[in-house]
Amino acid sequence: MLLVLTVVFALVAGLAGYQALRARAERRQRGILGPWPIRTVPLDEFDATFRPGPFGPGLETEVHFVGRGSLPVAGGTSDAEAWVLAVLAKRAQALFEFGTATGKTAYLWARNAPEHARLVTLTLAPDQLPEYTRESDDRVQDVQSARSESAFDEFLYTGTAVEARITQLFGDSKRFDESPYEEQFDLIFVDGSHAYSYVVNDSRKALRMCAPGGLVLWHDYRGARRAVGVFQALNELARELPLVHLAGTTLVAYRKPIA
Repeated sequence: MLLVLTVVFALVAGLAGYQALRARAERRQRGILGPWPIRTVPLDEFDATFRPGPFGPGLETEVHFVGRGSLPVAGGTSDAEAWVLAVLAKRAQALFEFGTATGKTAYLWARNAPEHARLVTLTLAPDQLPEYTRESDDRVQDVQSARSESAFDEFLYTGTAVEARITQLFGDSKRFDESPYEEQFDLIFVDGSHAYSYVVNDSRKALRMCAPGGLVLWHDYRGARRAVGVFQALNELARELPLVHLAGTTLVAYRKPIA
């Protein structure tokens, strides 16, 4: 009996130690045995706009901003991620978002993009939830998150001065026909359903819609336990394209070559 208890305690202790190691590795944005598959780069290596001077980030990164601090927000980006997206919007002329959620990114884009920029965002409306299609490779948790983030038909930008600048599309992204938008957008954010089949679908469409020289960014590259569909789909895509993971964020980015 004593031997059995000893073995059980050893197994429990080993499992706890493994889980602690895994959690520590995820906080450092890496796996237990090494880096995540997509190469991590500093922000200023990704884009020189973010290169700090003696006082930190330069005034070229100044934006209109709404932070969240530690407050929970459905589908929300961190303050650092929202800032990156807002800075990139300052020089974008055509912007598209998969996954409106609360409408915060759309609002920040509209506040910071050039005056005549075109902004389009797509989401599943609450009354369209029956259109959502789960595939066999999609984890239940990712599906549940997608449904909870499709709870809005009014958004942060609703009723604001920038609402007229935003084209709001409603519908399931798998049914979305991207062909009229081929190579039209220079900044695209993929942050819809994190279920594997949707990340694959939205990524394929985003890459087709991205103009040469444009940027595609994905949200929630978090490792093998959280947003698993994102992690799997992007690691697979990285075997074909030179994706980079932006240090200190859960953003992955790809700049489409100029032909």
